[in-house]
Amino acid sequence: MADSERLSAPGCWAACTNFSRTRKGVLLLAEIILCLVILICFSASTPGYSSLSVIEMIFAAVFFVIYMCDLNTKIPLINWPWSDFFRTLIGAILYLITSIVVLVERGNHSKIIAGVLGLIATCLFGYDAYVTFPLRQQKHTAAPTDPADGPV
Repeated sequence: MADSERLSAPGCWAACTNFSRTRKGVLLLAEIILCLVILICFSASTPGYSSLSVIEMIFAAVFFVIYMCDLNTKIPLINWPWSDFFRTLIGAILYLITSIVVLVERGNHSKIIAGVLGLIATCLFGYDAYVTFPLRQQKHTAAPTDPADGPV
């Protein structure tokens, strides 16, 4: 059993490093790290707003694992591009609302930093939603034309 664990570990590490070099992998890693930093800032000032960061960080980590292990092609039951799009769109909207509320309230320095980082997270999640929009990724083929239909 130790041999099978030893042999599967490099494959898992290679899959993780290969996926983390793609644009989607970089975006998901940036989302996870930014959510963690925002969570730390909110926890230092007001723990009431930290649940958004925890939920978004968990969702980003789950989608990172799903895309890294290529489970999106192995589990066709769920429409993964639309799920990821709605995750990022809802995350961007919620971070925007939370950041505006936090910045309007004015608190200590960690609360203000968390609000500004929340606005940065809004931009990051919005860009991720733009990149993963499923209708944008579909390839359109040109309609066939008949050369005999032209002017005679």
